[in-house]
Formats: sequence, structure tokens, C-alpha cells
Amino acid sequence: MNETHNAIFFCQLAVVMFVDFEVTHCSRQCAASGRTLAPGETYFSTLQLEAGKPVRRDCCAEEWRGAPNDAIAWWKSVVPRGDASKPKLAPQDVLLNLFVELAEQPDEADFRYVLGLLLIRRRILKLDETRRDAAGEMMVLECPRRNETYELRATTPDPMQTEQLQQRMIELLYGGD
Repeated sequence: MNETHNAIFFCQLAVVMFVDFEVTHCSRQCAASGRTLAPGETYFSTLQLEAGKPVRRDCCAEEWRGAPNDAIAWWKSVVPRGDASKPKLAPQDVLLNLFVELAEQPDEADFRYVLGLLLIRRRILKLDETRRDAAGEMMVLECPRRNETYELRATTPDPMQTEQLQQRMIELLYGGD
């Protein structure tokens, strides 16, 4: 459950104290009526133990009659309205092409470094090894998608440039929105 779902979570701690459960995502199906939950619709979820395993059930607000007595948790949420509200990220190939082009521009070393870290985080590039030389730290990055290897010099961006780098990254990733 995350904050975007506006979940209100209630637990009977006397029954399930300090136990971690892996809770599945919303099924988007009302367990009581069988109908599909619509984007923006309020629903309730319960967590019950069946054969020692947690089972989640989602129920539309119209069918909700309260949590069953054997529920170890229940919460209220809203079905997300879909991808329309989410910003669209730049395509992976665009990011990779820019990363490669920036290797030829020494004055863009800080921006390339930040972009490289983002590509590692998004699992587009994989850190293969790190080496040290007289100039500092060099990362060797592997791109399984292209079956290529790149070198990335670690930099320490000037604190005065941080906001500018941040703005450039936002414009690159989200088209400036």
C-alpha cells in the first residue's frame, strides 16, 4: 500500500504482532459482486489468514459491510486513475544515445555522470567494475540491451551547479513538464 492510494490501515495487533506479510496489489475486482473496480472508485481491502497465508480481498464501497471478524487488517483506498496523471519518461534509447554522445564533450562530464547514475538506477546500465587511476575513479558500465561497455568518470559536481543539473535532468526525463 502506498500513499497515493490514501490507504487507512487498521491492524489487530494482538493477533499479528511483528509479523511481516507480503500483500498483493489491488485485484481491481470486487470480491463481493465480481465486477471490475473503476478508476477513481473507493474500495476496501481486507487481509485474512487462510492456511497460514495472507489473502487479500478487495470490495467496492457499495458492497462493503465491514471487515470480517477473522480479518487481521483492513483499509480503504481509491483505485488509481491510470497512467494519464503519470509523467512519461524519455525512452531508454534516447537516454542511452545522449549518454554516448556526452562522452565526447568534456564540459558535460558532471551531467553525464548524473545521467550514468540514473541509467544504473533504472537498470539500463549495470556497474561491471570500478577502477582508480591518477585522475580518480572510473566506472565500467555494461549495457546488456546493446551488448556494449562504457566508461564513466566519477565527478563531484559543483554545489552551485546542482540545481542547474537537476533542472536539465527533469527536462530530459519529462520533457520539461
